[in-house]
Order: sequence, then structure tokens, then C-alpha cells
Amino acid sequence: MSYRVATIEELQDIAYRQDTHMRPVRHHLGITAFGSNAWTAVNAGDRLMPEHQEDQGNEELYIVVRGRARFEIDDDIVDAPQGTLVFVRPEGNRTAFAEEAGTTVLAVGSKAGQPYEVGGWEVWAEFHPAYEAGDYEAVIDRARTTLEASGYASPLYNLACCEALAGHKEDAIGHLRIAFERRPSLRDVAKEDTDLDALKDDPAFRKLIG
Repeated sequence: MSYRVATIEELQDIAYRQDTHMRPVRHHLGITAFGSNAWTAVNAGDRLMPEHQEDQGNEELYIVVRGRARFEIDDDIVDAPQGTLVFVRPEGNRTAFAEEAGTTVLAVGSKAGQPYEVGGWEVWAEFHPAYEAGDYEAVIDRARTTLEASGYASPLYNLACCEALAGHKEDAIGHLRIAFERRPSLRDVAKEDTDLDALKDDPAFRKLIG
């Protein structure tokens, strides 16, 4: 089939950082050329997206498809009623809040001058709060089947980090092996990642990272 159709309401509602709610557009539709997610708010005053900069160099376009948003970008406030387009460069510190109940913002982004690389962070997103809270066993119990089925390298790497932190060394090394096969650049990340400190003296780990 040469096309797919979905409404934002059909997409999984993922509770994310800073009490935000993300809908994984790119993952749901199978887009591989650019990143895209929707951010939704139930009530006026709710935060629409976490405060952040794009450390990976992505440019982002935000489209207010419903309601009214208030963007806070660096030291500026941008009023954004339905139909507004807000473009933010990677270094811009940004967040947004709903000015009306039901406000929805569609985000589209990619890195300028480079082909888009599917990372699968959307699949990891629902488990990230438990990781941040240090509840590594909960991540392993809830996420393992989903992350293994997704096939994405970065979420499998994150799962391995949780396994290492929880003392499941063999499982961690197994998932790292798959992650490195699918994205070799993660080896360099692993060399400096303190989440993997429990593996640093393991011969199997040292062999994996070269």
C-alpha cells in the first residue's frame, strides 16, 4: 500500500517527561524520511512538550493543529493559535503550554544536511520515566518484549543499560550485541556510559566495544 491514514486520537498516548503526552506519528505511520510526533494536552495550562534543546542538531517545525499554544523559546513568548507554524533551530531552548483544552501540536524534524536515521526513541518514551526514577526492574519487566520486537538499536541499548544497572549482566551484553550490530556508532557511546560501569571489567563487554 502506498499510503497510510490515521487520526491523532488513534495513536498511542504516551505519558512522557514533565507531565507531557506524546503521540508517535512517525512510528505509527512507518515514516523513515523525517521525525514526527504529536503533543496533546487535556486541560488549559498543561505543558505540551518537555523543555529541551535539540542536542542532536535537529531543526523542528511545530504546527498547532487544534486549540491555542504558548511557546516559550529562549527568552521569548510566542502566542500560537490554531494554524500557527513555529520553526525552532537546534540551539533554541523550547517548551510549550496549552492555552485551551485539547490543544494539539504536530512536530516535524530532521537534521539539516544529513539523511534521517530512525532511532526509535518513541518506542522507548513510555519507559523513560521509570528509568529516570531508577526503577530498572520495572523497565525490564514492562519493556523487554516491546523493545525486542521493535528492532530499534537505541531502545535495545537503553534496555541493556537498565539490565546492567539491575545486575543482569548476561542479558545486558546480549542486548548490547544486537544494538551494536544494528548501529555500530553505539560502541563509542558505551565506552563512556556510566550506566554500563558494572560491565566494564567483563571480558565479553570489552570484546564487544573493541
